[in-house]
Amino acid sequence: MAYQFVHLESWSRKPDDKGRSTGFIFDEASRKPIASVHVADPKPPTVIYGVGVDDVRQMHDTAAAAAMTPGARGKLRKLDSKQKTLHTVVASHPYTVDEVRADPKKAEEVRDWERRTVAWLKEQYGPALKSVVHHTDEQQWHIHAYVLPTHDPQMRAGVYHPGVVAKKAVKAAGARDGEDGKALNKRADAAYKAAMRDWQDSYHNAVAVPCGLTRLGPARRRLTREEWKAEQAQAAALKNAVERATVVKRQGQAYIGQTRADAAAIKADAAQIKASAARLAGIGGAVRAVVDGIQGSRIRAEIRREFIRDLTAAKAAAEKAKAETAKANASRRQAEKRASEQRHAFRQQGQRLVAAQQEIRTLSAALAAALDEPTPTPGGVPTP
Repeated sequence: MAYQFVHLESWSRKPDDKGRSTGFIFDEASRKPIASVHVADPKPPTVIYGVGVDDVRQMHDTAAAAAMTPGARGKLRKLDSKQKTLHTVVASHPYTVDEVRADPKKAEEVRDWERRTVAWLKEQYGPALKSVVHHTDEQQWHIHAYVLPTHDPQMRAGVYHPGVVAKKAVKAAGARDGEDGKALNKRADAAYKAAMRDWQDSYHNAVAVPCGLTRLGPARRRLTREEWKAEQAQAAALKNAVERATVVKRQGQAYIGQTRADAAAIKADAAQIKASAARLAGIGGAVRAVVDGIQGSRIRAEIRREFIRDLTAAKAAAEKAKAETAKANASRRQAEKRASEQRHAFRQQGQRLVAAQQEIRTLSAALAAALDEPTPTPGGVPTP
């Protein structure tokens, strides 16, 4: 484990006292020989975010040539070549290029560090972040980020330097009561340092902590070897804690997703069961449809626990209705049989009555003939 390194700088088209300008920065990034004398075997950079260095250079030069700034009387004029128009960030990892190439585990750690650094840069600069590249032709593994204020007609790259912005804000507000120029400058310098510490802390929290890097190295704080080893162990433990928290969070999200998927599946299965039951007529058919749907469902255990009581009651009601229907049918058939037998008996009695009446009439006629009397008629009135 080691400590973090991240540095920012803004550049103008006019070279500084060391001869560095936006043109020099682009030449060095693209490994032009004139700007790469410090590299034994220059190789082109690898783009890990955005566009290539040459594209960034073209965007910068085009925007800077077209940018205008208000003059003393409000008249627009071209940018001063000393104005900062390019902002860069350099971040370095403790591993060397050879270590990364030789050890797959270290290579994966570096890839994670790069991903986190790019995410942090995007949060810091938004769409102004045009490109992030890494070089593998130097000893230490590091990346370069290029930020262009192309959305600003005046191409003011200085707004991306938190220290400069904080210092200018203090000076613009002016001296406080009883404060002279020296005290004002001291307070402005303090604001500059505080803003830069906040910027470094932001990188530390977002990138260094998850990657197991300390905030500061041992030399700046005059730590003994034992103290430095203890801090490295603490950084490693903190990294492990962050990794465990990430795993727990990922597992929690997966559990939530699975729970939602199961809930959706339950709803879908319930709807399918309901539709199947609706297609079948009668209580018995509906019960069979529900039971079949539950048995065919991949989550039948959950559904059975929820609905087994209702299903049992419905099935019992169906069986009871079936038994009562059978009993009613049997009673109806017996009643119909008895009614048929009674009708048959009535018909026989009617026939016997008719026969008896006929026999009575025959006997009456015979008796009348024997006695020479009129033949009796129904109603008791004699025939003349």
